[in-house]
Amino acid sequence: MPSNKQRREAAQRRLQRQLERRAELARKRRRNVLIGVTAAAVVLVVSAVLLITGIGGDDTDSAAAEPTPTPATTPGVVDGSDGTCDWTPADTAANPNLQADTGTPPVEVTPTGTTEVDVTTNFGPIGLTLDNANAPCAVASMVYLAGQGYYDDTVCHRETDSEGLKVLQCGDPSGTGAGGPAYEFPTQVTGDETYPRGTVAMANSGQGFDGSQFFLVYGDSQLPPSYTVLGTIDEAGLATLDTIAANGNDGSNGPNDGAPTQEVRIQSLTVAA
Repeated sequence: MPSNKQRREAAQRRLQRQLERRAELARKRRRNVLIGVTAAAVVLVVSAVLLITGIGGDDTDSAAAEPTPTPATTPGVVDGSDGTCDWTPADTAANPNLQADTGTPPVEVTPTGTTEVDVTTNFGPIGLTLDNANAPCAVASMVYLAGQGYYDDTVCHRETDSEGLKVLQCGDPSGTGAGGPAYEFPTQVTGDETYPRGTVAMANSGQGFDGSQFFLVYGDSQLPPSYTVLGTIDEAGLATLDTIAANGNDGSNGPNDGAPTQEVRIQSLTVAA
């Protein structure tokens, strides 16, 4: 059990991170004015980049339908590296796709080692090795939600097989692409992230926060370093993903992007003993 002194120190660290994030959000708002002015030019140059949309009060459907450049999250210290994470309540009243009854994970997390996760789908198994050191809060969140059975019997709502983006997106019990838990936490990136075949990463809505949605990369993908890298996918999992990808998608979000043509359902997602 942590001592009173350790609790006070952890609280001080959390307060400092909150103040830093508020300052960063203010800087981003100022920067977004400039981004809006140059957005049209950026779209022409980076039209192949797709936004991996996730939770939030944004217009998720339109964001998913159009190729959209995503500014990289400002690099910084990985939240959770000190053994604690900040969980911010999500606006469940504004977004009915969010689950209001999930509660929040424990503040104290494990910032070292790896965590093995077994995902069972109707197409076969997908084994994940999650990196606690690289994404301590994202891993802690997935472990917490898995313990509630949050991911069980949910569909993977999006499959993309364009030239530069080959992913299967899951983790939204609502199946809409706009769902998530009752909390969110900062996207954990350094600016050096890449997304080769075999990567599992967190999806987000471009606002600098993550929830429950994640994507599984079955082919080398070209994305800005704006998505928390959770860990890696095992060979059996990649074989399962190749089978899913071979079936394609319905194109409902645009060319090469939409719901899998054959439903992909996570039967269970559990932390390995």
